Amino acid sequence: MKTSRQAKILEIISMKDVETQNQLIDELAEMGVKSTQATLSRDIKELRLVKELTSSGKYRYVTAGRDEIADFDIRLKKIFRESVTSYATAQNIIVIKTMPGLANGACAALDGMEIDGLVGTLAGDDTAFIAMRDNAAAQAFEKEIEALL
Repeated sequence: MKTSRQAKILEIISMKDVETQNQLIDELAEMGVKSTQATLSRDIKELRLVKELTSSGKYRYVTAGRDEIADFDIRLKKIFRESVTSYATAQNIIVIKTMPGLANGACAALDGMEIDGLVGTLAGDDTAFIAMRDNAAAQAFEKEIEALL
């Protein structure tokens, strides 16, 4: 369902200048796809859609260039790598220690990455709690952290 909806979104924005989320919801409805604003907002984030200025002075949704996506991912990983000092896993929770004041930045970097099984992050000053869907997801992400560091 999600993949199909996101494919329809990409199809719509490639054919029409869509300026708002409400307009996109209406276009999806015309194609027989129901969506809420919250779901659409998540889809826009996952698809990394951005708004660009058209020649008529209006904005429209477009896909971000591959170079921009790759650069963004590299920057997020660098922020994470440079702020983390240690980590430990406790069942489905990963506790990350950072340099003072950088836990928020580490969590923001994680939130911006596409991490399977990530439920949410919570940051203090130098400690971050990463909630994963289950123990297996936490173990898999722990291996990703090892690779990042």
